[in-house]
Amino acid sequence: MKLEVRDITFSYNSRPVLEGITLKATEGNVSSLVGPNGSGKTTLIKCINRILKPRLGTVLVEGKDTGKVKLRGLAKLLGYVPQSAGHVFPSTVFDAVLLGRRPYVNWGISPRDKEVVSRMLSLMGLEEMALRQFNQLSGGERQKVLIARALAQEPQVLLLDEPTSNLDLRHQLEVLGIVRSIVNERGIAAIMAIHDLNLASRFSDHLIFLDKGRIYDAGEPAQVLTEENIRDVYGVEAIVSKNSGHPYIIPLAPVPAKGER
Repeated sequence: MKLEVRDITFSYNSRPVLEGITLKATEGNVSSLVGPNGSGKTTLIKCINRILKPRLGTVLVEGKDTGKVKLRGLAKLLGYVPQSAGHVFPSTVFDAVLLGRRPYVNWGISPRDKEVVSRMLSLMGLEEMALRQFNQLSGGERQKVLIARALAQEPQVLLLDEPTSNLDLRHQLEVLGIVRSIVNERGIAAIMAIHDLNLASRFSDHLIFLDKGRIYDAGEPAQVLTEENIRDVYGVEAIVSKNSGHPYIIPLAPVPAKGER
């Protein structure tokens, strides 16, 4: 078991956001957090990564309680990919990815650090961009750099917060395809917050439906992507069909609120 989350509860001031979240993520598998805006997906990712401190609950990686691990050690266990860079790196792509080696650096950059960075750039198809300025890249290219930086940490678990936000269709498929391949080949676990149910269906092994800060349902995509769940969680009538073995959602219309015709 790569990651285990036990009874995570979190509030912003007195407003509950997450209540009793428990889940597991295993090696070689992608688990996706899905649910409407405000359901707690990003907050849960940040609680797992200790960006936010939960009021209750425990996060274990390879049996280690991350609450008792120093930040440097935590960065060797968890690799985090935010929705966007947040700020522009005044650096080359190579140096931006090299930041992922900070947990391993003692007195200076080692040949192994440089080798790992070069390998991650190659894996993400960024070799020819290594000396370009990060702030000159497109949104899709920047997202690939952020993933390469997280992978340079050589983590056990990869956390991705809306990795396809602001990406066009081609880059969405490319980025998720790379994540899927990396998880399979390297035997790590991934937890991904994502809005698009059809992308989640195609690239995930496991889905966790969040609704109002609680787990509404969880399981394989074919088990949880049902018309009933979509109606109850999203308030949308939909048709769920099969496409290449994956559930495919066709949204129809919002469910009328009580009192509406």
